[in-house]
Amino acid sequence: MASGPGARRPGRRPAGDVPGRPCSIAAALAVVGERWALLAIREISFGNRRFDQIARNTGAPRDILTARLRSLEDAGVIYRRGYQEHPPRFEYHLTEAGKGLRPALNALRVWGDRWIVEEPPVVFTHSCGHPLDEASVCGHCGNPVRLDDKADWSYHVVASGWDIHGPTA
Repeated sequence: MASGPGARRPGRRPAGDVPGRPCSIAAALAVVGERWALLAIREISFGNRRFDQIARNTGAPRDILTARLRSLEDAGVIYRRGYQEHPPRFEYHLTEAGKGLRPALNALRVWGDRWIVEEPPVVFTHSCGHPLDEASVCGHCGNPVRLDDKADWSYHVVASGWDIHGPTA
């Protein structure tokens, strides 16, 4: 069944619904942590919204891609919009939650460019004309956050029964 951009929000769940330490990273990976899911989101972000385009550009087996697209739709990350009635054909679009994954995809791209590939296969450029890099800034004050400098940030474990070293019980 087709749905619209505002029809469904991603299912919110307790961070402890995954095994191990309660963690938003683990909860997010339960939804998008499979290769074909992230590559499908990449393609939809690039404007390739039809199944055949997504399959071709990801290299995903069609049956697996079908399952991933369904799970992303069920999770509220993408939605389908019909573009043909006979036979029924759909395009895939990102919801706001799906669009929220763009910074994560960019961070993976920057990391892969730096550490994995010999030469970047795609170069992203900011509107100022310079290469687009990954940067963290404080959402409150707008200052850069140096993630490699522990003096620049801190954390506090709020999950009941856990501290930074693991379970407290």
